[in-house]
Amino acid sequence: MRKLYFLLPGTDSKFTCGGLFAELKTLSIAQKICDAEVVTYRQREPDKLFLNDVIKQPNLENIIFVLSWGFDVPKLAPSLKSHNVIYHAHSTGYGFKLPASIPIITVSRNTMGYWGQFSPNSLIYYLPNQISDEFTNLSNTDLNVTRDIDVLVQARKSSNYLIKELVPALKEKCNVFVVESFVKDLVSLFNRTKVYLYDSAEYWALQGVTEGFGLQPLEAMACGVHVFSSINSGLSDFLDPGFNCYKIAGYSKEYDMQRILKVVTSQTPFNLSEDFLAEYRLDNITKRLQVILGELNEFFDHKQHYPSNIPDFSNIRLTQLKIEQILSKIKKKTSKM
Repeated sequence: MRKLYFLLPGTDSKFTCGGLFAELKTLSIAQKICDAEVVTYRQREPDKLFLNDVIKQPNLENIIFVLSWGFDVPKLAPSLKSHNVIYHAHSTGYGFKLPASIPIITVSRNTMGYWGQFSPNSLIYYLPNQISDEFTNLSNTDLNVTRDIDVLVQARKSSNYLIKELVPALKEKCNVFVVESFVKDLVSLFNRTKVYLYDSAEYWALQGVTEGFGLQPLEAMACGVHVFSSINSGLSDFLDPGFNCYKIAGYSKEYDMQRILKVVTSQTPFNLSEDFLAEYRLDNITKRLQVILGELNEFFDHKQHYPSNIPDFSNIRLTQLKIEQILSKIKKKTSKM
């Protein structure tokens, strides 16, 4: 198998976010299958390769460059067009298009559907983000777990409605804990929690891109927490209101309050089956990635000898097809006269 170079702007605290952690997790899984390492491109870092140096090396036909940072893809993809490149797609909405020569691995079915429409001639695969085994409901073990937090809220990505209206109202009725900084041990925090609120639709609308996956609601569910969440983009992959979660911002603040307090007072932890979580656990993701990388290596072998020749959905072609469609309808009507 070809070696993978995961392209990242950097890996220090300046770039810390869910996307970085998810990409580094994918790197560690890939390393179980083939050679893989990080290559930075915005800043040089000790013990890591730098992209400007790498592209000067010979024999890069045995390398696959993995792009993931959405805002940087429009610049990176053209500069690497003579090499083997894949796009590991998290969010959507960045506004760029990709040629059929760049396969796409998506972290959610929502993102897969987006690229299935806008890059119809690319190879497209589904590889969900990993939920580590440590995210588990400790209430189902011999450990003595006390859920002393009624409602947990992550301030980052939360809507104004959640922080300025719903949370103050809930604080008058129950114990609410708002997280405003990095939490090292999320497993312990989730296992102390009865209800987790997550409302990211407004945040992503302001950013102009989408929720790629939504790790924390699923991690919370795995730890036995009842989740009230928005259902935007990648969250729709696994959230099913009425069956495994509740839709937040549902009609009125009073109705949200009523539903949340009802769950808080029930004192019953949420129980998400391990069968449901199996899709997101390490074993399944490793097997999927092995299949995907096998197919990608075959594709890049093929690409060395054959050009892409399937018509794309260009604006010119779509206009031509619409004209043909209109003329066909006119022809059918006139033939009946």
